[in-house]
Amino acid sequence: MGVIKILFKRLVTTLFSIFLSITIVFIVPRLVPGNPIETMLQQLYVEGQAFQLEQMVKEYEEAFGLRGSLLEQYFKFIVQTLKGDLGFSIFLFPTAVIELILRYLPWTIGLLLTAFILSWVIGTLIGLLAGWRESSRLMQITASFLVFIRGLPFYILALLLQFFFAYSLRLFPSSGAYSVGITVSLSLNFILDVMKHSFLPALCLVLGSVTGWFLGMRAMVINIKNEDFVKFAEAKGLRRSTVVWSYVFRNALLPQVTGLSLSLASVVGGAILTETIFAYPGIGTLINLSIRRLDYPVIQGCVLVMILSVCIANFVMDIIYPLLDPRIRYGEG
Repeated sequence: MGVIKILFKRLVTTLFSIFLSITIVFIVPRLVPGNPIETMLQQLYVEGQAFQLEQMVKEYEEAFGLRGSLLEQYFKFIVQTLKGDLGFSIFLFPTAVIELILRYLPWTIGLLLTAFILSWVIGTLIGLLAGWRESSRLMQITASFLVFIRGLPFYILALLLQFFFAYSLRLFPSSGAYSVGITVSLSLNFILDVMKHSFLPALCLVLGSVTGWFLGMRAMVINIKNEDFVKFAEAKGLRRSTVVWSYVFRNALLPQVTGLSLSLASVVGGAILTETIFAYPGIGTLINLSIRRLDYPVIQGCVLVMILSVCIANFVMDIIYPLLDPRIRYGEG
């Protein structure tokens, strides 16, 4: 019963976080000055494609859930969201929001998954070496460099990488996901072209995230290697590699695993700016375009998908963490 109670509390907390996030997602776009329907129709009117503006505004506001009081709009938005209906894009009508998300989401998943795994693995391994050999000159230089990188915002880091590797050295493309004119397929040529275009955005996310994993692992290793059980293992004459991997690494790894779900939100936030700067066709670029157009349904749909991903990741980590750390048991004090 203790396990069920804990899982139920975790589930309620997750659902409350999702509900609160949905409410914020609904409110924030509406705080931006301007009416997206009137802006779109004014543009059509200038182009000679729309006439009875007042009547069209009413019809579009009804279609996009922007008619009535804010409370009425909110309840309609909640009902539609619970049904899985994210509506239609205002500026790309009649394209459904879910269709746009599915078009852009695979690029973001590929980029984030690659950068996320690489930054965690690299940061953890370098942190292990830096913590075990804390007096090493090379490790001290590495730590200083990574701390300097950590102080740079994602967009500054992206601009620096773009300037040096794309414009100065011309080693990698500065924007896009693949070359213009290339045939989209599963051919080796297309895959290599995609990897070349995604290298700089992925490198930006890796550099922006690796320092956190490095510093966390380094601090844990420095603390653990001075524990009595590690000194006892060394006194027994165990090989150094056994002490490092079986005693130090395994114990220092647990906080790193815990931080996986917690750091997902910051990486997703960095991806929005990174994709925008590199014109990478992911969710971040779609959100940026939607904000500039005041396309409420697309903004709400994209942010909602990202929030759900983070909340679900945290919930899953809460469930499986006792399996990773035998010292934690649900239902026990």
